[in-house]
Amino acid sequence: MTLLRKFAVPVVSALLLGGVDQATKVWAVRNLPLYEPREIVQGFFGLVHVRNTGVAFSLLSSLDHRWVHPFLILATVLAMGALLAYIAYLPCKGAAPVGLGLILGGAVGNLIDRARLGYVVDFLDLYWRNHHWPTFNMADVGISAGVVLLVIDMVFCPKESADAPRPRSDR
Repeated sequence: MTLLRKFAVPVVSALLLGGVDQATKVWAVRNLPLYEPREIVQGFFGLVHVRNTGVAFSLLSSLDHRWVHPFLILATVLAMGALLAYIAYLPCKGAAPVGLGLILGGAVGNLIDRARLGYVVDFLDLYWRNHHWPTFNMADVGISAGVVLLVIDMVFCPKESADAPRPRSDR
């Protein structure tokens, strides 16, 4: 399999998710007043525009922004490099290419916010009565879905044995 073919599905998945993520964030910033919740499905789902200076679930958001911000940008770039290396050097079959692309696209979407704004725009709010899941965005949805696809791939896709003859790659 050529390197170009190996990257096609992950890159297309990443670009689609990145585009959807950025478009929905632009919509949220323009249409949702900061910190004012809007209930969509009573007792379960709403929209609220928040600014997340931390990582998932607002972890690290209470720490000094002067060092957390560059650290998070560097960590994201390194994680994206690791994903690209994984795509390039390991077999990508089954659900893995889409999963890796969604994780990559989610990382890119949140990196764009962090580099451009200094925080990540979140606006999706799941809750049950007074119990709220931390507010999130489409990049986070993509990252979570990508991880689920990778787990499905690991559990259900047959793996090549180390003893099995490998097909020639020069075809």
